[in-house]
Amino acid sequence: MIQRSGSLLLEVWREVCRHIEIGESVARVAPILAKRLPADFFLVRHLDLNRSFLETVATGECRSTAIELRPRSECAPGAMDRIINWARQQQVVRRRAEDLESELPGLLPTGVEGEVLAGPLNAEEGPAGVLLFISDSHSTFTNEHEELLNALLEPFTIAIENDRRVRELNSLREALEADNRSLLSRLERHDISDSIVGAETGLRPVMEQIELVARASAPVLILGETGSGKEVVARAIHSRSPRAQKPFLRVNCGAIPPELIDSELFGHERGSFTGATNVRKGWFERADGGTLFLDECGELPLAAQVRLLRILQDGSFERVGAEKHLTVDVRIIAATHRDMHAMVANGRFREDLWYRIAVFPIRLPPLRDRKEDIPALAAHFALRAAKRLGAPPLVPDAQDIALLVAYPWPGNVRELAAVIERAAILGDGKSLEVAQALGTNPRQSLRPSSNDHADRTNGPEPVAEIHTLDAAMARYIETALARTRGRIEGPYGAAKLLGINPHTLRARMRKLGVKWQRFRGHPEIDALPN
Repeated sequence: MIQRSGSLLLEVWREVCRHIEIGESVARVAPILAKRLPADFFLVRHLDLNRSFLETVATGECRSTAIELRPRSECAPGAMDRIINWARQQQVVRRRAEDLESELPGLLPTGVEGEVLAGPLNAEEGPAGVLLFISDSHSTFTNEHEELLNALLEPFTIAIENDRRVRELNSLREALEADNRSLLSRLERHDISDSIVGAETGLRPVMEQIELVARASAPVLILGETGSGKEVVARAIHSRSPRAQKPFLRVNCGAIPPELIDSELFGHERGSFTGATNVRKGWFERADGGTLFLDECGELPLAAQVRLLRILQDGSFERVGAEKHLTVDVRIIAATHRDMHAMVANGRFREDLWYRIAVFPIRLPPLRDRKEDIPALAAHFALRAAKRLGAPPLVPDAQDIALLVAYPWPGNVRELAAVIERAAILGDGKSLEVAQALGTNPRQSLRPSSNDHADRTNGPEPVAEIHTLDAAMARYIETALARTRGRIEGPYGAAKLLGINPHTLRARMRKLGVKWQRFRGHPEIDALPN
């Protein structure tokens, strides 16, 4: 008898370990168990503690399943507690279906009749499910069958835990895919590896740094103003790294309440605090093997900084309320708009953590320092806005570009995207009303004066002459040079007035054929000192 049971258990274990899907495992195990148990069929039911129901996740046909079973049964208030208490006692029960339903309501699906042999499936975290053998024929279960069921509980617990993990992974994968689709939609890209607007102009130094550091696993710190595109840079590093096929997860450290930081980053155990009804994986566990982007890392409280330092040192941490050490392999990319040197100096950010995350700092220039990117960015956002509005493609004209280049952009690329979308909405999808979107309207200067009633009533308003983009930019640069009397650099130079780098301005002047010499001593009225 012992030898026969050992052989049967070995076959069951083999099938459970061979097939990750519980439905496949149960289908393979059913013919094996049919030789030893007088059951017509058996069920594996998942116990959902949060939503208080049992769900049938697999059915094994030993002889027949002539009845129709509802896959899910709700538990009345208090009934779930009775089922949990029974499961924790690890007792196998043998009852008539009606008696078992009266004793443990909700344990059986509707429609089950006959004799039932039931055993709890208890995982490390607590009750996970139940294994039910049903005989609706004249055959009955014996003490020997109870002993066999006891031996089957462990492999079936492994099977239901594997099923739970598969579900969690599928759910996480679907969430990541949805997040990826949403990001690509926001960026108007078909693939995350598509080129970045400005990569060949104002962002060229940044792209060179990205190519250098992407192949390594060193932590990266991206420094830049709000809205300058730090997440785009972080994703570019990840997509060019050996971890590109692994998760990329973003967490905004400034958006998490201080009391939940540890739980969000490192996870928690069931019962570790009020409301912790289940084990929860933190961001580090979910990003294992990939990249974790800690946006606004300067907002982390000091207590969380200590735990972050430890995981950067050796990759180990503990969930909240746990004693077991976990280890992950995660690359950290952090970002902040704050002055980290000042925060370290006044004690608001740990100096040792600063050294850990700033192994390879990348400073992202604000949009006002790379205005040569504005035409391409404006065109990109205009096409995206037109697509969202279901309108024909929109393209900013030379006068629009001149207005955009002249604006200081305190909100950086994010503000530019908002202005272009607002301009498209104001133009009803037919044109871009950039001046109105910016809150200015220089075109008014092209209209006749209000006291010229005859001209306004006898003919149409004059139309401004349209120049090419290069001609408009050249004239705008010449206006700045006239105001600064040909001066390019310094606090009162044209570069400062235009908000761009002097080297960039010189390169643009050479391309456009603008000569600064002819503006020296220009009689333009200028309030700037010599």
